[in-house]
Amino acid sequence: MKNVENIKFKLPEDLKKCIEFHGHLCPGLVYGYLVAKEAINLLNLKRSKDEEVVVISENDSCAVDALQVLLGTSTGKGNLIFKDYGKNAYTVLNRSRKKAFRFSRNKYYLYDGESREEFSRLDEAISSNTASQKEKWRHKMLKAKDLLSKPFSDIFSTKEVDIVMPPYAPLARSEACAKCGEMTMSTKMVCLKNGKRICIPCST
Repeated sequence: MKNVENIKFKLPEDLKKCIEFHGHLCPGLVYGYLVAKEAINLLNLKRSKDEEVVVISENDSCAVDALQVLLGTSTGKGNLIFKDYGKNAYTVLNRSRKKAFRFSRNKYYLYDGESREEFSRLDEAISSNTASQKEKWRHKMLKAKDLLSKPFSDIFSTKEVDIVMPPYAPLARSEACAKCGEMTMSTKMVCLKNGKRICIPCST
């Protein structure tokens, strides 16, 4: 974890695990980390071994990786659902308690750490596309450190929501596509007029 060794502030051990999975520390990852921690507290969650916890993410940003690590959600298990709205919003569900909270950012980020002048200078360089890689990295570190120091309510709004629990991930047998021969989930196949069943790519 080369990036972590160069950081001049103490990182929580569970955040280090998120960095290890994601590959680097960045503000996006911190957003997901903060949401996961808040959801754990509000919903009394343990890391999901199967589909006990469900996350509905309204974006595909770096934040999702922290939610995967801390909450045990993944597309493979079917308990990480994407809605590509481009919104910094996440709904976390506890199946056993039938409760859910939606966390959303509804205001611009404002840096108010110790290095305001430096952050403003770096922000301007990034906006004008003149920042070096070192400056971009420094900007990320300052923002990540600042986010970790803020109260959660300064960053995200939290709302308990009524939501229909999503169904468990479907299981279905595979069968060979009548055209390409590749094994395909039977419920995802297209039935032709002649009764043959083919995969979606072969149907287009």
